[in-house]
Amino acid sequence: MAVQGTASAPQGGSWVQRLSAAGPVLIAGASVMLVLLMIVPIPTWLLDLLLTFNIVVALIIIGTALYAENALAFSAFPTLLLIVTLFRLSLNITATRSILLTGYAGHVIEFFGQIVVGDNPAVGFVIFLILIIIQFVVITNGAGRVAEVAARFTLDAMPGKQLAIDADLNAGLITEAEARQRRKDIQRSADFYGAMDGASKFVRGDAIAAVIIVAINTVGGFVVGMLQQGLSPVESLQKFTLLTVGEGIVTQVPALLISTATGIIVTRAASESDFGSDITKQLTSQPRAILIAAILTALFGLANLDRWLLWTASAVLFVIYFYRRNMKPEAMTATAPGGGPAIAGAPGQPAAKPAETVVPLLSYDPMELEIGFGLIPLVDVNQGGDLLERITLIRRHAARDLGIVIPPVRVRDNLQLRPNTYVVKIYGLEVAQAEVMVSRLLAMNPGTATAPIDGIPTTEPAFGLPALWIPETARAEAEMAGYTVIDPTSVVATHLTELIKSHAPDLLGRQETSALLDNIKSHYPVVVDELVPGLLTVGEVQRVLQNLLRERIPVRNLVLILETLADAGRVSKDIDFLTEKVRAALARHISAEYAENGLLSVITVDPRLESLLSEAVRRGEDAYALLDPNTVGRVYTSLTRQIAVAQNAGLQPIVLCSPSVRLALKRLTERAAPQLVVLSYSEIAPGLRVESIGQISTTDDNPDSMEPTRS
Repeated sequence: MAVQGTASAPQGGSWVQRLSAAGPVLIAGASVMLVLLMIVPIPTWLLDLLLTFNIVVALIIIGTALYAENALAFSAFPTLLLIVTLFRLSLNITATRSILLTGYAGHVIEFFGQIVVGDNPAVGFVIFLILIIIQFVVITNGAGRVAEVAARFTLDAMPGKQLAIDADLNAGLITEAEARQRRKDIQRSADFYGAMDGASKFVRGDAIAAVIIVAINTVGGFVVGMLQQGLSPVESLQKFTLLTVGEGIVTQVPALLISTATGIIVTRAASESDFGSDITKQLTSQPRAILIAAILTALFGLANLDRWLLWTASAVLFVIYFYRRNMKPEAMTATAPGGGPAIAGAPGQPAAKPAETVVPLLSYDPMELEIGFGLIPLVDVNQGGDLLERITLIRRHAARDLGIVIPPVRVRDNLQLRPNTYVVKIYGLEVAQAEVMVSRLLAMNPGTATAPIDGIPTTEPAFGLPALWIPETARAEAEMAGYTVIDPTSVVATHLTELIKSHAPDLLGRQETSALLDNIKSHYPVVVDELVPGLLTVGEVQRVLQNLLRERIPVRNLVLILETLADAGRVSKDIDFLTEKVRAALARHISAEYAENGLLSVITVDPRLESLLSEAVRRGEDAYALLDPNTVGRVYTSLTRQIAVAQNAGLQPIVLCSPSVRLALKRLTERAAPQLVVLSYSEIAPGLRVESIGQISTTDDNPDSMEPTRS
């Protein structure tokens, strides 16, 4: 029995699936048949069936509109409105043909005509005209106006909503997936209200067409009854008026329901649930309003306005009032903010929060930007601030330049800071602090300024260059004098960009490395499967990438990096060894980063110093060179002199040495010159011209400058 029951379920499920798959085809076929329905005559029994179906569809549409939580929950409504309007007009034409040809249009039309018209055609016309006025003048015009205004406001609000989404994304309040979904919802909302603005015209045109069709049926039927069917004028008027008004009523009742559904859909603006739940919750949310209504209803009963009915209604309102008044305090304390049950505290004290709300406090944000209250205009969109948008662009540029995904930067105000101060933190630790003046511009002298200007002396935070804060009115004067002028937002954005580049290794964790590997695996599965976890772990790959980022080498060509690690990982799992192998594989990328016009200007290393470093290198967890302090001091002195020579020549200081001592030399000099670039011969791309502009040595016979030597 159990086996048979189990076997029968897939059959039913497959039948439902076949019906669902056939649904789009049936709807498409039915839509095409609507045009044929206007041309081909049909029997009266089929007309009765289609008229009944029209009423049922209208009831389903208004029910769906009432229970839709928002407009987008019924996004197919504009197209559906066109189809049902065309269907209703097809039924009008078919019924008109039947009325004029045979004087009979089925039981449904005759039933509605008897109910509305009866023995008085004038009453039937009045009722029909009232329905048309309600639909055309009240509901259709109102719904059309609401749809027009909603479409206009939705389109105007799109840029602000997009910026708000970017702000939430940068602040870490939402994820990338949630941001994409919100942007999609905004676009769908704009498309929906734009479509509803046009679709509401279908309903208005349908109401006008109904009046014209009824007039044609009445006049035409009156003439056909007297001339073709031999009826008296009174009999012809009675017969065809009954059929015409019945046909108008049976089609206008569904039209009225659909017009009402149109108004409901376009007015569902700030709803959080379906219409019935909102009405029940909101109309009973103010017990005092219910109490006032109950008292006034009882007073109306004293004035002999159907006393017992009004007093009964007043009693019901009093019951609702006392019920809601007793339920309101419980509803306020029944649920804690975190979603769990609230814990009642002592009288006059707030209820204790559940322990789950403490969990988010245990973790740090990867990157934070805290600003004083004087810098709020930089992030407030209403005040013209675009810093949040700039941060989004910074993250995109960092992903393109570095090859890693920078986590969202949370921006928050800190009233404990000085008004014009901002602080950048990485995992809760402060890495930079600076001040900017919102109402001024930063002017820097690139070395070509022709005249001094007045301003408040300061230091540019990103590169530590001397600068001036000048008034906005002095911008043209400063630019004409040769100064580089930057607005406060650009100052913060540039500083943030440099901090991201310098702290990129700290922002690349195992989770972020795993995400990079998953992205590569979706396109190059063999590369990842060969390396992880057979040869290296995710942590070891992470450390290699961190070593590269620490020396500002982009890891965008992750496929080449992983392939190199797969080859070198079979020889050794030493992280320094693997890093140097990857650097050699990235020779073209590294050379392109520092060369200009095919020429790389470098500071070479004295062969005697290289030999000394090679003998002193000790390899363990980290490669380092054991040199005596005097030798290290002479190396620092020579290095400082050569860096000054390169900078005076307008060149970036780059040291070139043999691969065996590159890492040791870099770690020896990074304290004295953290930004110094140290390359090895294996990282020079073939065909690149190399020019020597100086040499590092441990002796003092090295001149300050040398004739350039090209190779």
